[in-house]
Amino acid sequence: MSAPACLRGWAPPERGPPRRSMAAPRAPESIYNLLPRLEERPVKPPRYVSTFRPSVKHEIEKSKAQWKTMGPAKVEVPSPKNFLQKHSKEPKLPERKKEQDSRKMPALSVPRKTDHPLMGIQSKKNFINANAVAAIMGLAKKPQPIYVDRRQGDKHLLETSGLVPKYVKKKDYGIIPKYVTRRNEEIKRAQKEHEAYVLESLRKRAMKRLSDEERSSLLQGLKKNWEEVHHEFQGLSVYIDTIPKKMHKEKLESQMKQLEHDIDVIEKHEVIYIANE
Repeated sequence: MSAPACLRGWAPPERGPPRRSMAAPRAPESIYNLLPRLEERPVKPPRYVSTFRPSVKHEIEKSKAQWKTMGPAKVEVPSPKNFLQKHSKEPKLPERKKEQDSRKMPALSVPRKTDHPLMGIQSKKNFINANAVAAIMGLAKKPQPIYVDRRQGDKHLLETSGLVPKYVKKKDYGIIPKYVTRRNEEIKRAQKEHEAYVLESLRKRAMKRLSDEERSSLLQGLKKNWEEVHHEFQGLSVYIDTIPKKMHKEKLESQMKQLEHDIDVIEKHEVIYIANE
């Protein structure tokens, strides 16, 4: 009889060696293990306490108080008799005392019945003659200047009208104020300093002309250097077989070429300018 299609090609699993149990290994059997033993627990050492703990605690308690964040420590219980009354929180003036009332009493305009006028005072002055002399010798009162702008007679002060040249007649009219002259002097001084600075900077950056003596000495020095380099070049070996000899020859040739170019430039130009750095 053939096997079903679902079991075709199936094979039973191979049996390996027996698995070991995961139980903890037992201690070897001994007569010493027959009697039960008390479990010895390690003795816990005493907790460390700093010697400065009392002083630190005392300092911290100084700056603290009970119920510090919840209000004062001692609070009186509100009495039901002291309830909030109407208009009790409105500002009020202090009550005046009797002494203040007596001190600030206004003077009476009507004399009292106990007051008596001064009697028996006589004067020999002639008031009629005195008034006449004062009127004759006194200066006449100068009327206030006014102007009328309408035919109905509306009067206005002439001084504040602008019709009189008031400010033109002042002592300091037309004179330049001191602060303006001081400011103009400061502006002129600053302008002079700026011009001096610009001229100094231009002078520093200006090109310097080479004198004839300096030109001739420079030309002689270049020719002397060319002769020294040429003498060294003439002393080279005829056959150059190493790289250092070749490099030395090229160096001398470049120096001679540069010196010849400088000598040619100086001989062609009689006037030479040197730019400042």
